[in-house]
Amino acid sequence: MTTGPRPRPRPRRRRLLLIGGALALALAGGGAAYTFGLFSEIGDPVSFGKVQVQAQEKTATASEALPEVLMPTGPAASFVRTSRLPDGTQIAKATLTGKKSGFTGDVWVWVPKEYDDPKYARSGFPVLISLPGGRGYPTNYWGTGPGLGLQQAVADGAKSGKSLPFILIMPVTNADTKHHFDGSDIPGQPKMGTWMADDVPDFAKANFRTFSSRDGWAFMGSSAGGFNGFKQLLKYPDRFKAAIASGTDIVPDSPLWNGNTQAMDENNPEKLAAKLIDAGGPEVYINFQIGTKETGREQAEKFMKEYGKGPVHTSLQVIQDGEHNGKSYVRGMREGSLEWISKVMKGPTPDPAVR
Repeated sequence: MTTGPRPRPRPRRRRLLLIGGALALALAGGGAAYTFGLFSEIGDPVSFGKVQVQAQEKTATASEALPEVLMPTGPAASFVRTSRLPDGTQIAKATLTGKKSGFTGDVWVWVPKEYDDPKYARSGFPVLISLPGGRGYPTNYWGTGPGLGLQQAVADGAKSGKSLPFILIMPVTNADTKHHFDGSDIPGQPKMGTWMADDVPDFAKANFRTFSSRDGWAFMGSSAGGFNGFKQLLKYPDRFKAAIASGTDIVPDSPLWNGNTQAMDENNPEKLAAKLIDAGGPEVYINFQIGTKETGREQAEKFMKEYGKGPVHTSLQVIQDGEHNGKSYVRGMREGSLEWISKVMKGPTPDPAVR
């Protein structure tokens, strides 16, 4: 069991590779993006949930929502469009100042077509908080790079019945371009753990129809973002239920810890998993994704062998010829991880009164 930072040269190189792959893909897909109108109407105001407002007008109160549904609590954020996908769905951005962390950063969102289907107007939707690798600041490449295919993968999966129609919440993950904060409240540093575990979910609840139970809350992330997501899951199993962690680090490694072992241990997935096992629950679900052309499989399998027991359920999605980049990880999600996470999460319920 780890009691301090390990010297591991791999993560920094991998994070840089992930950024480079994402940028290259975005540039390569630029022509197609313009063809489909992804860059049209950029900067226009965006509002979500028009069908929800209509439903509330008909039923008079938000308390008419279906069981376990949390209607938007407000105040509503000011969104601007950043992309429009071929199916008409859109990615929008808002700036959030976290009430609990005090940190200010941008958050990108995407909602599936089903969100504005009248039969789901009183239902909640599951939230998949999607985290990038690399610096994760001042942008989140899952939100700024629709060409990576994450939104389309969820849309296609929902259409085929293999995936739930997740709302994607895509926040920045670090406080600057120079440091990694391990998704944690490192003593003396910006509270990026509170930002991720408290402020970002509160933002989603303020603006969208979600679920009041943890069954509607999960993470996905790559590299440093994968670590961030599955660490939050293990630290707050009462709030979140599952995570897809791709090409992920296993233990905290930010130099900002400065040897603060106690604080670092409180954010170490190995120690958090052991604590959860000793407590006997609640049950959590972790899906590791690893490409055959990247390193890291041994670390993931070691974690699964030592901590994948009791309430900690783990699985491994091996991506044939997959590399350490977003495109490979989205392919892995299409090949199995989206279906896997959808089986353990709560999905929207159609209103029997609406035909």
